[in-house]
Amino acid sequence: MTARQTASRTGARSESVTVDLTAVVVAVTEGEPRVLTLGGGDADREQLPSGPLEARHRTLEQGLRSRVEAQTRQSLGYVEQLYTFGDRGRHLANPVQAARVLSIGYVALVRQARTGGAGTAAWRDWYRYFPWEDWRRGRPPVLEAIEPELRAWAREAATPGERQLRSERLAVTFATDGGTWNEDRVLERYELVYELGLVAESAADGGGGQRLGSGRAMGTALAGDHRRILATAIARLRGKIKYRPVVFELLPPAFTLLQLQQTVEALAGLRLHKPNFRRLVEQQGLVEDTGAVILGTGGRPARLVRFRREALLERPAPGLRVRATRAAGRKSP
Repeated sequence: MTARQTASRTGARSESVTVDLTAVVVAVTEGEPRVLTLGGGDADREQLPSGPLEARHRTLEQGLRSRVEAQTRQSLGYVEQLYTFGDRGRHLANPVQAARVLSIGYVALVRQARTGGAGTAAWRDWYRYFPWEDWRRGRPPVLEAIEPELRAWAREAATPGERQLRSERLAVTFATDGGTWNEDRVLERYELVYELGLVAESAADGGGGQRLGSGRAMGTALAGDHRRILATAIARLRGKIKYRPVVFELLPPAFTLLQLQQTVEALAGLRLHKPNFRRLVEQQGLVEDTGAVILGTGGRPARLVRFRREALLERPAPGLRVRATRAAGRKSP
């Protein structure tokens, strides 16, 4: 029995529901994390590759792969389901109207970034959308604009107890007042700046936007709730590289240890201590020599290594538990 049939028998108002597939396609090129987007013309916001599930698609993943390749000419490698996003009106400029769209989000990792297809596909730096998440060159300057708004929000609470809870939330998410910056809390930080109206999407949804009068819209907006979907994907990847070897899905079959470190840094948004990182890789037994070297690195030839697939059988969590060059804190992670 369909949802519409059930509603008619019970006398409830029927609601049309469709299923959408949305892809966060990630590549790392020249040491920078890229995400594949469509659109972004004068009238439209950029958006992630997406589209409705069709009857011809045998599985959800098959539908996703088919959709992305048709829109971008990008073949997908590693694919993982993220979450189902289903708020009413999440895909509309006017959320009062019409059908509910359930969007099943996926994160996909590719080694070779290609674009094409019918849409205006382009690879964008993902820190374009989350400038406060990139600590590789020190404390992001955008935090100087965000932090006063966060503190003002905490002070505006109606009771001392609520002010304390808000202050604690800021310490956990944005490492205020001596808190520790946790790179995995990407989604929680985005949800907070959305709640405070610091991003353009909150005004478009009719929820907040009161603080946008300062002219400080933070990061590039995406269509609908696609920035929230992207935040979910970044948080998933940052957490997962610590216990699964997914980072190797972004690297060529043979690579240097410097390329591996730069790829991890790009995803984590942290600068890593080179000797400590290499020691960690060796201790984990994640790579093995290929016997080849690469020239033209500006110094002595760099040896090429490859991922050791035996590591998957040797330990339950073969990942890279990264640590920044300095202890996490308010000025740097």
